[in-house]
Parts: sequence; C-alpha cells; structure tokens
Amino acid sequence: MFDSREKIALFIDGPSLLSASRGLGFEIDYRLFFEAFRRRGYLLRAYFYSVVIEDDGQTSMPPLIDWLDYNGFQVVTKVARAFTDLRGRRVFKGNMTVELAIDAIEQAAHVDHLVIVSGDSVFLALVEALQRKGRRVSIVSTKSTQPPIVADDLRRQADHFIDLVTLQREISRDRSKLRSATVIRTIHA
Repeated sequence: MFDSREKIALFIDGPSLLSASRGLGFEIDYRLFFEAFRRRGYLLRAYFYSVVIEDDGQTSMPPLIDWLDYNGFQVVTKVARAFTDLRGRRVFKGNMTVELAIDAIEQAAHVDHLVIVSGDSVFLALVEALQRKGRRVSIVSTKSTQPPIVADDLRRQADHFIDLVTLQREISRDRSKLRSATVIRTIHA
C-alpha cells in the first residue's frame, strides 16, 4: 500500500476525522497519527484544516489547533460565519474544502502519494485530478460506523482506502496513556 521511498503529504479534514473517531469510540493522539504516517514513507507535509469560531471580535484557537501548529502540522484555519437560523438560534457555518483541494493540487508536484483524511464525496473530483497527474491517493475514513462516514464513490475511486478502525491501535490516545504508564513502571522497577 505504501512504499517507504515515497514522499507523502497528509491532508486532514479536522471535523471529518473527529467525527469518524467519535463514531468509532476513541480519541486520536495526533502525535501518534503523525508518526504512523511518518513510518509509512517520507512525510513531507501534514496539513490540518479546521474552522474556528470568532466570538465578540476575538478568534479563539482551540488548544488542539495550537498544539498541532507547534508540533509539525501545517494548520490551516478559517473563521466560521455566524448567522441566525429560522428558530432564532445563532449558528456557525464554514468548511475548508477549497483550501484542502488547492493545497493538494499544489503539493502534487512535490509528492508521490497524497493521503486525504476525509470521507466527504466532495473530494471525488480532487482524487480523480490527482490520479490524472500520476499520483497515488489514499483515503482515510471509516465505513465501520452506522451510517458509514466515507462516501462509497470516494472509497472506490481512491488507490487505497484505510479504514480508521484499522489504525485505532496505532493512533488511539488511550494507547499513548498505556504506553506512558508502561514506561514509567519500567523506569521505577
């Protein structure tokens, strides 16, 4: 599936990854996630896309976004648009589809394999375009939830589909806590 000599770029649709991991019942340890793909080839870039909420003129960066920015991820954010729905509730809307697609097309000239972490069928045309450029494309999402988070046409178009559930042991936050506890016990033994 991966060739260790490949240059890899990782494009993470943050809300999609969060939704998939929650649907599977585990939390992502992003350091482990980064390392999991670093072991598969030469990880040239790891992008993380997320919408942030601006409240009272202040844009607050969630701690995760801040941590990712300092730990090897290229964080791409955009402020969500606020509006009032028909029931009078304040609702926020925004997505990073265009930004992810542009970055992927630009990086295609520099990498062999693009990994898109999203199950959204809106990326089908992007996958096809990258493949026409001679690049391999993997999709990371899940079909193990009800309903499946990955769109069937996107999964079938990809060169490789990686169900997030198969990465769980490698990238779960719980795994890192267990590993830390084991290291501490070993040191004190």
